[in-house]
Amino acid sequence: MMLAAIVLLLLIAFILFVATRPDDFRIERSLILQARPEQIFPLINDFHEWEAWSPWEKADPAVQRIYSGAAQGQGAIYAWKGNKDLGEGKMEILETRPHDYLRLQINFFKPFTAQNTIEFRLEEKEGHTVVSHAMFGPSNFMSKLMSLFFSMDKMVGSKFDEGLHSLKNIVEKI
Repeated sequence: MMLAAIVLLLLIAFILFVATRPDDFRIERSLILQARPEQIFPLINDFHEWEAWSPWEKADPAVQRIYSGAAQGQGAIYAWKGNKDLGEGKMEILETRPHDYLRLQINFFKPFTAQNTIEFRLEEKEGHTVVSHAMFGPSNFMSKLMSLFFSMDKMVGSKFDEGLHSLKNIVEKI
């Protein structure tokens, strides 16, 4: 009986600890590209161009892609259905300021459900451009629990780094 009470108290304490974790998250990476924003922006403002630089496109060569809405910019929609590494989801461009800013909504359906915001910011400085790629959103209880065992910042942040370096390689060859 005493052991059961101790286990129950420890479980309650653990649940309370998880619940005190931050209610939202933000993952962001930046990189300097030796290119003007006008060269970079079309590659992020058009989902058809993402195949060339997005690391997630390489996660499943057989991914099913569906493009709908606007051809590019605000209202463009990209849905995917892939293997267990890629999952299933949809992105929509909500706001675009040419050569400067892009905001997307991303919805994950599998392997878990989530809705987050993605932003790209391009800042021209002395002949080069600082490109920032961020994702942020709410952290539900399951996300808080997972954050105790897995670093989303390292996992997703490393993919952001990879994507920014791919963009760099593309635009610096132009």
